[in-house]
Amino acid sequence: MDVKTLEQLITYCKDKNRICPQPQLWNEMWNKLKDKKQIGAGWQPPLPLILAVWYEASPFSKQQRLIQHLDWADSHDQLKEIADFLTSLTEEQWYHLED
Repeated sequence: MDVKTLEQLITYCKDKNRICPQPQLWNEMWNKLKDKKQIGAGWQPPLPLILAVWYEASPFSKQQRLIQHLDWADSHDQLKEIADFLTSLTEEQWYHLED
């Protein structure tokens, strides 16, 4: 799939009840983001909602965090790279609302 805009990528990531990539892949995507910086105990952009917090975070929270990452990618000229990564994932590599 050829995604050209942030809005198209967000739509793709929400299609088929997708919420976010499975934790290991979400972390892999986050690690690709450029210009990350640690601020106090947190990060900009914030870390993916994985590990222990995975079980506590709502699907909506996970989806909103992913959108923050997509927005970061867009503002750091990485939209194509991140879109190519995400659109290459199989459905099994995504966490879905019904999972």
